[in-house]
Amino acid sequence: MSLTVVGSIAYDAVSTPFGVRERMLGGAATHFALAASFFDEVRVIGPVGDDFAPESWDVLRTRGTLTDDVERVVGGKTFFWKGEYHDNLNSRETHVTDLNVFETFEPKLSEAARACDVLFLANIQPDLQRAVREQCGAARFVAMDSMDLWINIARESLVKTIEQVDCVILNDEELELLAERPNFVSAAREILTWGPTAVVAKQGKYGAALFTREGYFALPAYPLEHVVDPTGAGDSFAGGFVGSIAAHPDQTVDHAALVRAMVYGTALASFNVEAFGTERIAELESAAVTGRVAELQQMTTFEHRPIALRD
Repeated sequence: MSLTVVGSIAYDAVSTPFGVRERMLGGAATHFALAASFFDEVRVIGPVGDDFAPESWDVLRTRGTLTDDVERVVGGKTFFWKGEYHDNLNSRETHVTDLNVFETFEPKLSEAARACDVLFLANIQPDLQRAVREQCGAARFVAMDSMDLWINIARESLVKTIEQVDCVILNDEELELLAERPNFVSAAREILTWGPTAVVAKQGKYGAALFTREGYFALPAYPLEHVVDPTGAGDSFAGGFVGSIAAHPDQTVDHAALVRAMVYGTALASFNVEAFGTERIAELESAAVTGRVAELQQMTTFEHRPIALRD
């Protein structure tokens, strides 16, 4: 089976307390694909310009990711973002956003891309997300991401898109803004009534929470002593999460499957932040992922022996 992702492929310039990279491979589709490629064949759809270097193609194709559907725009420049993370790495300041070829991007799907088993709609304009989703009618599981920009300027279109997917993956503040609720718990519960069967609230260094009609599950972030660069962590989480679903084509996507997906997403996100950009996950081996998943299981499992409480 196959997994299709539609989103940005970019070059990033990043400054953190631990160093600087003036030009490194990034973009939502890139980070997603690198994480998801541990689980299934991934087909990437997104635009790049003439400046997209051969070594960037090599990284994007890590673990066999398919790039036939990547649009090469002659005479264009690849999407570029420059930002700076402050001391605690929780806040960042954007200095430059040059959309370049991404500004006029209209996804073009090959027959193979449309025939995907699983689809991820990374953060792009909601009308484009919905158009892609409608072309992939046979997909058994569709997940999507978005951002506060689209919530503020294209909310009606975004809600229409959400109604057509199985899973929404947003950070907690975006969920609250979208649902117009005071906390992410009530916001996620509200969004479940719009059509999706699952909502994931990303909470950065605190982990992530899963809401389904069957129940609730929360997982802390994997504890790291050194975090170098958070860029792409959310997309790496999505790649591990959605990739885990793609890896089991014969299994029902129920609450248990989504809980397992949460663990793999959390593990991949933790590797992503250990180095700049794609540097860590591009050279990561599957045994390390499996080991970290086992650690997460051990850390979050406990034996319950009831204690007689006093009234």
